[in-house]
Amino acid sequence: MIAIKDNIAAVELQISSACQHAKRNANEVTLLAVSKTKPIELLEQAYSAGQRNFGESYVQEAVEKITALQNKTDITWHFIGPIQTNKTKLIASHFSWVHSVDRIKVAKRLNEHRSGQDTVLNICLQVNISGELSKSGVLPQELPALLAAIENCDNLCLRGLMAIPEKNASQASFIEMQNLFLKLKKQYLSMDTLSMGMSADLQLAINAGSTMVRIGSAIFGARS
Repeated sequence: MIAIKDNIAAVELQISSACQHAKRNANEVTLLAVSKTKPIELLEQAYSAGQRNFGESYVQEAVEKITALQNKTDITWHFIGPIQTNKTKLIASHFSWVHSVDRIKVAKRLNEHRSGQDTVLNICLQVNISGELSKSGVLPQELPALLAAIENCDNLCLRGLMAIPEKNASQASFIEMQNLFLKLKKQYLSMDTLSMGMSADLQLAINAGSTMVRIGSAIFGARS
């Protein structure tokens, strides 16, 4: 039996400790529980423990969970996985946040499919800060064109940047993301979110100003 409540408390303590080390307020960092591949029962346990932000990567699986838990209207659903263009309609109509926008075509399709809804879709642009060929994300030098396209997307709200630095990345990669975020934040006033940091690199991410950490296995156990 996985003690979800205890796991969440332990992660929150870890976040608090990391913030203290970075001389930051723990309230500045949101815990996003990465619940992909996990059964609804575990999400319900996390909800009972006070967790309200959940991250999913597989569209069909996520839609089933969102539908099953639709009575819990205060849950905020975040899509954090790579985006296939044929899934943009489902993503735009079921999620409040999308962290992995990295192409103009994807942004335009999400904008089109969000039309007619009461709220805009909050988006983060995924940046491939380490330049890994195997990883999704826009390269930093390609950001201006993507940002220009999003300015014409009335159904999207640009909230910030997301990154998954390479495994065993140094603090420098995280600082590079922080500098990029702070630079763009001056230009785009809606930007307030730096989605960066997982279980293994939480301290590095919080040192570099992350405002949202994505934690999966430390809450729900290893993926099957």
